[in-house]
Order: sequence, then C-alpha cells, then structure tokens
Amino acid sequence: MVKTDIEKGIVMEITKIIKAIETNEKIIIHRHVRPDPDAIGSQMGLKALIKHSFPEKEVYAAGETVSSLSFLAHMDEVSDAMYQESLVIVCDTANQPRIDDERYHTGKQLIKIDHHPKTDSYGDIEWVSTDSSSTSEMIVELALEAKSRGWGLNNEAARLLYAGIVGDTGRFKFPSTTVKTFQYAGELVRYDFDRTALYDGLYQAEEKVLRLSGYILQHFQLSENGLCVIKLTTELLEKYDVSVEETNQLVQVVADVKGMKAWVFLIEEESQIRVRIRSKGVVINQVAGKYNGGGHPLASGATVYSWEEGNYLVADLEKVCEEQA
Repeated sequence: MVKTDIEKGIVMEITKIIKAIETNEKIIIHRHVRPDPDAIGSQMGLKALIKHSFPEKEVYAAGETVSSLSFLAHMDEVSDAMYQESLVIVCDTANQPRIDDERYHTGKQLIKIDHHPKTDSYGDIEWVSTDSSSTSEMIVELALEAKSRGWGLNNEAARLLYAGIVGDTGRFKFPSTTVKTFQYAGELVRYDFDRTALYDGLYQAEEKVLRLSGYILQHFQLSENGLCVIKLTTELLEKYDVSVEETNQLVQVVADVKGMKAWVFLIEEESQIRVRIRSKGVVINQVAGKYNGGGHPLASGATVYSWEEGNYLVADLEKVCEEQA
C-alpha cells in the first residue's frame, strides 16, 4: 500500500525518535502533572520498551509517584546531574507548564510525543498525532515501526501501554477509539499480563468514594442548555474522607445522564480549584485553555483560583452548550 504524504511525514518523525533513542545511552522520560493512566502508561511503557530492547541503556522516569496509580509503576529518583548529556522525552503533555518536573529542558535533546491538539510547540523533535486515541497507542506504533531494527515489547511494556489505551478510550467506548486502536490492543494482549488485575486497579473504588458518587447522583443539577455542574468543596471531601486525588474515579459518574451535553467537576484544594470537563459532543477545550488548562475537544482540565472564577468558567461552558445545540 502506498503511503500518503501525511503518513510519510509521521514515519519520518518516528524514525527520528527511534534514531535519537538508539544513539543516546542515557534517557529520561517525563509526562504531565496529575497523571492519568495514559500519562503513566506511555511514560513507563516507553521506558520498559527501551530497556527491553537496549538493556545496557540508562532509562529513568521523572515525576511524582501518584498513590492511586502506583499499581502501574513507581517513578525513579533522578538527580540534576543525570540530565547532563541525556535525551529527554516528554509523553502525553500538550503544553510545557503541565510537564511534571521542570528540569525537562536541561538535557541535551528534547522530544515531545503527544496526542493532544497542538497548543504549544516544543522540543527538538515533535511527534503529535491527534488521530491517535492515546499517547500509549503512539508508543505501540513506535515499537512496531522499530521492530525491523531489533526493537521488541515485553510483558511489562504491553501491560503499561494497554492500561494507557484502556484509560484514555474509556474501555474502548470513546469516539477516539479507531480500528487502529483495536489492532494495537490486539497486539498487546498477545503478551502475558493479568488483564483482570489491571482492570481492577483502574476501576475498583473504595466504599467512601462510592458513597460520594451516590451523593453526586442525588444532588447533581442539569441546566436547560445541557450542562451538569458538580462542585466538591473541601468540607464535602472531608465529610466523605475522600482526597482530591481520589476524585479522579468520579469523573464518569454522571456520564450516562440523558439530555446532557457536557459536565464539569470543580474540586476545591487548599490554594486552587481543580477543574475537570467532559463533553458528549460540544467542544470544550477552548474554554479550558482560557482558564489555565487545555486538553482534547471532549475531555479537558483547567485550574481556577476562586469560586467566583469558577462561576465564570461555568458561564462560558453554558454559552458553548447553548451555541453548539
């Protein structure tokens, strides 16, 4: 099959990344703050892929270990000195302020691998594929492209990359899921890892989290424009003994409400309010970008610093829902 110009361009970028990895002996991999399964899956899956293919290379994963995803992997201790003469790769991060660990720019070469819409161009090599369901899917593509050069996945890389794909496709339910997504998932399940345990780690929740989800289902309100707003104050989180990090498990709790176009969670922390926005069709990432965030057209995050600012964000989302009827 003859490749299109776009496909040839993608292969060129992948080849540049492959050669950069092959010619560097020390590699440090980053991802975004507040990581989700795709951030961890792509970062640690790439690390496992490189270590399996090149056991002699030094490969480190930078960033904070998040307890809710520690069943997937733990981050490495990376000193400032390690960045000298290192290749740095940033996975699943559209813009530089969201990169976990600001030392990412202190290596000798920087690569960006991401599937979000391009809002911040950075890196000496930049591979952005908005047609991919996840950055983990992109790492599988890289592995398959490099197979002829002796690269290979192993059980651990497959487990991590499968987790990333499952997480960012909502168990293959989201519109971002394509034929290629299923093909790559099929490649990964050939390897020996416990898919049941993986799903349990991704989706099982403690009783306290489920009780808070019950509260949300009892008290949510749907506007005339089809926007659902959920505000989780510090007092409410303390009442249910649920941490801000654990609220990650609640984002889809209202996803099946009939007549809803979009929904937003505003989660209060000590010095800021974390915002998670999801949509069934209306484009919401431009609103997120206005409030210190960004992401996909149908799934984004943001940060506001007062409930008043949060109300402005909600008003902007209402307007988007009304305009995109």
